[in-house]
Amino acid sequence: MQAAVVNVLGQAPRYQSFPDPVAGEGEALIQVRAAGLHPIVKALANGTHYIGTGELPMVPGVDGVGTLEDGSRVYFGFARKPWGTMSERTVAPKSMCIPLPDGIDDVHAAAIANPGMSAWLSLKERARVVAGETVLVLGATGVAGQLAIQAARLLGAKRVIGVGRNLEAIAAADVDAVISLSQPEDATRDAFAAQAAGGIDVVIDYLWGRPTELLLEAIAKGFRASSTRPTRLVEVGESAGKTITLPGSTLRSVDLTLLGSGFGSTALDRILAAIPSLFAMAAAGSLKIAVDPVPLKDVEAAWSRVEKGRKIVFTV
Repeated sequence: MQAAVVNVLGQAPRYQSFPDPVAGEGEALIQVRAAGLHPIVKALANGTHYIGTGELPMVPGVDGVGTLEDGSRVYFGFARKPWGTMSERTVAPKSMCIPLPDGIDDVHAAAIANPGMSAWLSLKERARVVAGETVLVLGATGVAGQLAIQAARLLGAKRVIGVGRNLEAIAAADVDAVISLSQPEDATRDAFAAQAAGGIDVVIDYLWGRPTELLLEAIAKGFRASSTRPTRLVEVGESAGKTITLPGSTLRSVDLTLLGSGFGSTALDRILAAIPSLFAMAAAGSLKIAVDPVPLKDVEAAWSRVEKGRKIVFTV
């Protein structure tokens, strides 16, 4: 069969032949139709993600859409290594094959599952957003950030603040305020402080690094003993840096709860239970995602393409 194959960690996969998988006990043989190019996929292929094994050669991809041998259409994940999801065929646990509703096509289903679950679980399971709260999305330009804005509204957020560099994309979303990360640091810190003055209940952070430091500095600077307001910060991504400097004085000045959202922070059964709801919302049009379908044979050329609000999905 043909597949995208990573032969060297850090290099783009090549479209080449790869041995056909054979389903074992409890597994399903899947004819793949579409697979999304998510940040975790690139991190695993680079050898930089914490759940990676570095086994080579390997087929990248953590989830996808395909058909089972009986013709039924499913979303699936956890393909058996070294077979990923960016191939003509793969194998995955039958328990990880979830039927898809008719109202969502292959490409959109493959695009929305990973970033959609990231946004939904970060807000609902980790931050436990309740109606009437204020949510700040740090990194609202990307696909996941755009979905986080939508998810926050669905969960009843009264006020949503979008932060990023592509101001047009953020302003076009359903936000109440926009903060630019392209301006000088002092201006960014002041903008954070202005929003923090009204209270920020939840931060969904796709950036980490310096933007998070500036946000926490601003919240701490606005400390008022008479009007302390708790803030829950959920760290989801690290596109702006892998670490932050967190002075002890900041923690003493802010009623801050730090949480993570990713594999290990949420029980697998909770993730699986939420996926059908995600697809139902997408099929109903409550959650929307822009897609950029690319034939799998063009994987090498498209691999390093910068995602600009549209999720790249490889089609087979």
